[in-house]
Amino acid sequence: MARNFFNEIRHLKLSELPDRLKPMLSFNYPKGLIEKGLDDYHAKYIQTSSIDPLYHVCFGGMIFSYLVNLPEERRHLEHQKLEKEHGGGGH
Repeated sequence: MARNFFNEIRHLKLSELPDRLKPMLSFNYPKGLIEKGLDDYHAKYIQTSSIDPLYHVCFGGMIFSYLVNLPEERRHLEHQKLEKEHGGGGH
C-alpha cells in the first residue's frame, strides 16, 4: 500500500501534491478503504464458502489473548527472576 502511494506521488510535481493528498486526509477516504477491504474479504472468503474466516477468528483470538496477557506474564517472570537472584523461596 505504501509502495503504491509513493509510486503515485513520485511522478507528481510539488505543486500538484496538495491536490493529490487533500482527499486522502478527509474522513471519507479511510471509510472508503475499510469498506473496500470488507467487500474484498466478503468476495474472497464469505461468498466462496471458505473455512478460512473460522481460522481467522480462531488465530486472531489467540493472538489477541496472548497480547492482552503478555504484560502480566512478563511481570510474573520478572518477579520469579528477582526471587531467584535474592534467594527468596517464592511460589
